[in-house]
Amino acid sequence: MNAGGFGYIAVEGPIGVGKTTLARKLAASLGGETLLEAPEENPFLPNFYARPKATALATQLHFLLQRMRQLKELRQGDLFAPLRIADYLVAKDRLFAELTLSADELRLYEQVSAQLLGEVPDPDLVIYLQAPVEVLLDRVAQRGVAYEADIDADYLQRLVAAYTRFFYNFETAPLIIVNAAEIDFAHNQADYEQLFTRIQSIKKGRHYLNPLPF
Repeated sequence: MNAGGFGYIAVEGPIGVGKTTLARKLAASLGGETLLEAPEENPFLPNFYARPKATALATQLHFLLQRMRQLKELRQGDLFAPLRIADYLVAKDRLFAELTLSADELRLYEQVSAQLLGEVPDPDLVIYLQAPVEVLLDRVAQRGVAYEADIDADYLQRLVAAYTRFFYNFETAPLIIVNAAEIDFAHNQADYEQLFTRIQSIKKGRHYLNPLPF
């Protein structure tokens, strides 16, 4: 475990909120390794945004298996393992499954995930970034990924609401909730340093950098 006391940190939040940017900056500051989602490697994702019902199950299972491959080497209690910082929390995968899968597909997904998730340790810290739908849509548009242009605003609103419910009851690890609507970790060093100072003070429980906007 690294000098800060962390072995595994997860950064979470909906698409466009800045998870990957923050994960990379934290890895650089803490001397850790990143575990990053690779949406460009999911062959089903472009079609999912255009025709979600047709490819939802394949998209979901691909991400689940990809994340499990990345996390399989994590072991709690290994004092010599490097710090890992992920831009996802595997436990939240069910949010997407419940929003996109039919009842039969959800049962199949649950059978597969139940066989895999027991192998994954809990993170030492979770950072949840949140922002309103209009902010997320604007950021998605700015990064200009072609297939993301098909994201439905209603779907994104339901996803944001699901995240809020999920983290309202989250007690698995210390949790920092950040209102990322007006915070720019990529270009504003003061914003990043404020969060980094908070991370260094974490012991247990919830820690709010800004009030919840919902």
